[in-house]
Amino acid sequence: MRAGRCTQMYPTRPELPRRRRGAAHRPAPHGGWYDGGSAMPTPLRAKITALGTYVPSRVLSNQDLERMVETNDEWIVSRTGIRERHLVAEGQATSDMALEAARACLAERGLGPEAVECLLVATVTPDMLFPSTACLVQDRLGAKCWGFDVLAACSGFLYALSTGAQFIVSGAHRRVLVIGADTMSSIIDYKDRATCVLFGDGAGAVLLEPAEPGDTAGLLDYHHQIEGVGGASLYMPGGGSRHPATAE
Repeated sequence: MRAGRCTQMYPTRPELPRRRRGAAHRPAPHGGWYDGGSAMPTPLRAKITALGTYVPSRVLSNQDLERMVETNDEWIVSRTGIRERHLVAEGQATSDMALEAARACLAERGLGPEAVECLLVATVTPDMLFPSTACLVQDRLGAKCWGFDVLAACSGFLYALSTGAQFIVSGAHRRVLVIGADTMSSIIDYKDRATCVLFGDGAGAVLLEPAEPGDTAGLLDYHHQIEGVGGASLYMPGGGSRHPATAE
């Protein structure tokens, strides 16, 4: 089991050293900004500058689940707050949803795919083991960048977000596209009422860029920790090297 959290907050920023008349912010060689005549650069902060989402049109309501498993709308809503979830159409996969979310995100920022320097996809339901879903999205998006998948189940997007933020903070990249996408309906047992009521299919994408000097918005920090002892509570044993997928 994994857990983590990231925060984008708007704190009161400590006052920067007074700038000399005519002095300007300028980039530091390895990330950050020199503030006027200061010899010490102000650290870069990664900021979410755009958001894109996608959910498929097919809907599975609580009433639908009542006809599939022993449950009811009141039981589900009182415990989860969920009334409906979206499911992919036949033939639709994780990369399809991730691509739509990525396009929506870039459109909100007014950028083309050539602006993306790194692409991260958090998913536990990739189209296939390889090539990665990030590769599939990069190709169809038309981006000229590198990237990889992050497989960390429910915490995957947060892990990918904090990873992408480090590329910004270090100065390695100025635009990182982070996507979370899953086709949970492909692995859910719809006879198990404890889990089938919880999950649906969808994707979301954010663009990370450096916050401009004086901008107090951005990711402040992260705190992640894994607790493998809880792995037996929620797992999918099939498909890995211990229990390989069969031809069937």
